[in-house]
Formats: sequence, structure tokens, C-alpha cells
Amino acid sequence: MNLISWIFLFLALVAGAVAYVMSVRAQKAALDSSQAQARAEQEVKAERERLLAEGAQEAQRLRSRGEQEAEAFRKEAELKAKEQALQARQEAEKLLADRQRNQEKQEQRLLSKEEGLDKKLQQVDQKAKDLEALTERRKADLEKLEAQQAEAKQLVEAQARRLEEIAGLTREDAKKELTAQLEYAARMDAAKLVRRIDEEAQEEAMKKARWTIGAAIQRVASDVVAEQAVSSVQLPSDDLKGRIIGREGRNIRALEKATGCDLIVDDTPESIVVSSFDPIRREVARQAILKLLADGRIHPARIEEVVEKVKVDMDQHLKEIGEAACIELGFPDVHPKLQKLVGRLNYRTSYGQNVLEHTKEVARIAEYMAGEMGADARLVRRAGLFHDIGKAIDREVEGTHIEIGMQLMQRYGEKEDVIHAMSCHHGDFEPRTVEAMLVTAADALSAARPGARREMLETYVKRLEKLEEIANSYKGVQKSFAMQAGREIRIMVDAGSVNDDQAYWIAKDVSRRIESEMQYPGQIKVTVMRELRAVEIAR
Repeated sequence: MNLISWIFLFLALVAGAVAYVMSVRAQKAALDSSQAQARAEQEVKAERERLLAEGAQEAQRLRSRGEQEAEAFRKEAELKAKEQALQARQEAEKLLADRQRNQEKQEQRLLSKEEGLDKKLQQVDQKAKDLEALTERRKADLEKLEAQQAEAKQLVEAQARRLEEIAGLTREDAKKELTAQLEYAARMDAAKLVRRIDEEAQEEAMKKARWTIGAAIQRVASDVVAEQAVSSVQLPSDDLKGRIIGREGRNIRALEKATGCDLIVDDTPESIVVSSFDPIRREVARQAILKLLADGRIHPARIEEVVEKVKVDMDQHLKEIGEAACIELGFPDVHPKLQKLVGRLNYRTSYGQNVLEHTKEVARIAEYMAGEMGADARLVRRAGLFHDIGKAIDREVEGTHIEIGMQLMQRYGEKEDVIHAMSCHHGDFEPRTVEAMLVTAADALSAARPGARREMLETYVKRLEKLEEIANSYKGVQKSFAMQAGREIRIMVDAGSVNDDQAYWIAKDVSRRIESEMQYPGQIKVTVMRELRAVEIAR
């Protein structure tokens, strides 16, 4: 064998030895591992047995302690149950004793009541016997009385027939005549009594009332503004009419559309008429025309621009007017929106009377009367200023001007006393305060004074004719005259057929008929005059 073969052989031997050594080591390691696992299992088993033994001992110990505690708890429960049973028994015995005592008392009361009832029953029996005897006596008396009444009735009938034969009147005729005489006498007595009471009541009141009302009216000097449904715009020359009309009328149509007013361009020299039922619209149109004439640029776009600017200026102007009126009357604390509504009243009229001037006049008259009577002058002045505030928007909102005014004042924080005082001036609500009555009186005075309001002539004449017609319908009236623009009706009666008391009743009846049948501002005085003239001719 050569060297290479020996080397390969040596290497093979070495490899076999190494493999043998590795195999021996692996077997030894497996043997060691199985021995270690067996020892670990034995240790775990021993530990488990030890724990089980300890657990059994602990369980035995806990069981014995629980049995001891349960025994103690049982004994304690038995003791408490015995105590409660004893206490319940004692309470039951006490309750039974109380019930027995109450029952004995009730039995005693029942016995006493039975004795009382027996006595009362005996008394009732006795009274029943007495009542039966009394009833028999009354029955006999009644029969006797009926016989006497029948006899008296026969005598009365005989006397009545005898009186009818003597007087020549039937019973019904005599009764009617007697009733008429009694009614006439009663009316005369009532008239005298009413006259005396009225005279006594008015004797003191009339002096004070005349002084108060007269002073209030005299101290107010307000201008009367007569508004109409048209306004006139003066032009520097007639040449400007063509510029206002515009080519094919486009400028005037744009003005009418923007302002809501009718523009009348006629033969009146240097003048254009603006017509609208709304005075604020008329004023806006008038101011817009003046601004356009001053500016010189007149075309539809410029017209719309100027009208919008004038409307903004008008809102500010209304607020300034309202603010000035509120400050004039001493109320700078009025809500700004209420101030603007007060300003709108300057362009609102009622029967030709400027409403803003009317409200200021009412406020002053009410204030003066309140001062004379010791009432709250500031309250009535504020209520007078706002009493017609609803008229500022009554053409735009549904409802009466009083309802609208109350809603506006509530919305803007006015006091309830002021709202009540202003709400009664047309009789829609019953006045609860003196201030409310004063505002009502001041409103009537301002509207009824001469020159305050204008009416149509036809309505005015018809009212005077109606006054005289009512007066002439009474028996004994000779003539009647409506005087002082219908504020007074004077009635002349025949002194021979109407006495003083009947004249007083005629005045009362005429005033009631005027109140119920006619509508008029203010009040109407009814004067009945009875004059006896004795005429003789000396020959």
C-alpha cells in the first residue's frame, strides 16, 4: 500500500472514532435527561402530595372554625328571637288592654245615648199628641175663617156693584184711572227728587269742573293744521314741466312708479299737483321733485336714485320730529322706534286735524286737569302723547288704532298704567283709574273745540236736522233750534201743557235719544225752556 492509501485509512479510522465518541456522548446525554426528568416528576409529585396534605389540614381547620361560628350565631339568633317574641307578647297584651278599656268606654257612652234617646222619644210622642190637638183646633179655625172670607167676598162684590152703579165706571176703568193717577204722581215725585239730587250734586262739582276744563282749554294754544289729499310743487318756470314729463312721459311714469303718487300736470301756471291718500308718500314725491329740479338731471335712473335717498332722509326726518315732540313733553327716554311712529303722526290727519298736534294738545289738557285734581300729571301726559300712536300704521296693519297702539306700547316696554290710560279714550275699555278718565276727557275736548275738525257740509246739515227732529217729536214742544254748530239744542215748550217737572223729563229723554240714535264728536247740551207769558190789552 502506498502512502495515500495509509492516509485515507488513517482518516477513516479517525472519523470512525469521532463518530463513536459522539454516539457514546449522545447516549449518555439522553440517559442523563431521562434521569433528570424522572427526578423532576418525583419532586413535583412529592410537592403536590405535600400541598394536598396542607390543603386538607387547612380545610379541616376552617371547617371546624366555621362550625364553631355557626353554633355561636345560632345561639345568638335563638336568644334574639326569644327577646322579640317576649316584647311582641308584651305589646299585644298592652294593646288588648287598651282595646278593652276603649270598648268599655264606648259601651258606657252607648248606654247613656240610649237613655237620652228614650227620653227624647217620649218627648216627641208628647209633642206629636200636642200637634195633633193643635191641628184639629187650626182646622176648625180655618173652616170658620173660610166661611167668613166667603161672606166678606160676597159683601165686597155687592159693594163693588153698588159703587159701579153710583160712579158709572166699570172696575177695570176705575183701576186704569187710578193707576194713571198714581203713575203721574210717582213720576212727578221722582222728577222732583232727581232734580234735587242733581242740583245738590252739581252745585259743587260744576264749579270745579268748569274751572278745570276752562283753564285747561285756555292754557293750550295749538295751531290747527288742515291737511288735504293733494300737495302743490311750485316750479321756477313752465318750461320745466316738459322736463318733468320727459320724452313720451317716461320721467313722470318713473316718478309715479317710484313714489306711488299721481302727478297732475295741467294748465295751472308754474305748478305741479301731487295726489295721494298717504301724506308721507306725497311729501316724499314733493321733496324728490324739488331735488330733481335743483340738480337738473331728470331721467328714470336718476329719479329712482333721488326717491330712495329722499325716503332715507324722510325716515330720519320722522325720527327727528318724534324725538322733538317727546322731548318737548319731557320724555327723552322713549324707545327710538316709538319716536319714529310719533313723527309719522305729523303726516296723519283725522277729520282735517293734524294727529301729532292733537296728541300734544291732549297731553297738555290732561296734564293741566290732573294738576288741578291731584292726579299723576306725568302719567296722563305720557298717555296723552301715545293715545293715538296706532294711527301711525293703522293703514298698514289690521285692527283698530287702539288695539294696534296697545300692542306697540307693550312691544316697546311702556308701563301697564300708561297703556291702560291710553286704551280707554274711545270707550273700548272701562277706565279703572282717574288718569284714564282724564285722557278720555282731554281727547274729547281737543276734538270737539271749535275749529279743531272739519266735516262735510252734508253730514253737518243732516246732524242738525236730526237734532231738531228728535226734539220736535215730543208733545208740548213748540220750537227747537240747533245752535253752536250742533253743540247745543234749545227746546221751547208750551207752558200751559208742560210743567217744570215734565220739562226736566223732556230734557233727560232727548239727551238719551241723542246718545242712542246719533253719532257726534264731543257732547251736545240740551236746554228746555218753559216761559209763561200773560198778555192783556188795555182799551
